[in-house]
Amino acid sequence: MRRAYRFFVCLPLLLLAACTSEPSRPAAEKPKAPAQPPEPVSSQYACRQMYLAARNWSPDAEPLRLSNIALPEFRSVKGKADAWQATFVSARTGRAKGFTYSVIEGPGNLHQGVFEGPEESWSVQRGQPFSILAFKVDATTALETALKRGADYAQKHPAMPINFLLERIPRHPYPVWRVIWGQSVGTSGFSILIDATTGGYHQTLR
Repeated sequence: MRRAYRFFVCLPLLLLAACTSEPSRPAAEKPKAPAQPPEPVSSQYACRQMYLAARNWSPDAEPLRLSNIALPEFRSVKGKADAWQATFVSARTGRAKGFTYSVIEGPGNLHQGVFEGPEESWSVQRGQPFSILAFKVDATTALETALKRGADYAQKHPAMPINFLLERIPRHPYPVWRVIWGQSVGTSGFSILIDATTGGYHQTLR
């Protein structure tokens, strides 16, 4: 009897404690870290992506030239870049087509991934294409060689942007990297030619 009495006496106290206790709160969610921008990509990786699209455009497509896109919005780090552009040609049709590859969205018609530009006419007078198999040396390796050959100039101009142009020129049978100190070939006062097949040094242009 006493046990029953104690139970009925304690029951209101338990109910009161349950009512007055604060409801449990869900644990606060940790703030999500901001998404990091994609890393710049190598010239060979970007060229391969554009080459696949170019072969869909024309099965005999071959690269005519390749360059990084030099805009303030885009990074260029040790021979890698956020965006690259290439022109491919079809000898069978006498047509050329531009492509871009970018890791981010950009101004104008620059979009993430591969983006195709318009077609135009082409003839050998506008430049000779090269085999994709001859493109063995990435811009990162070409830059390393160019920095050794142009060490004095590079030390005197540490803040000058460095850009890259790959194409076949008449004096050489294989594609050649032109490592450019400055925004473009036309405005540059110093550039170095590196063989894109062997990696060898060709020439310093001033």
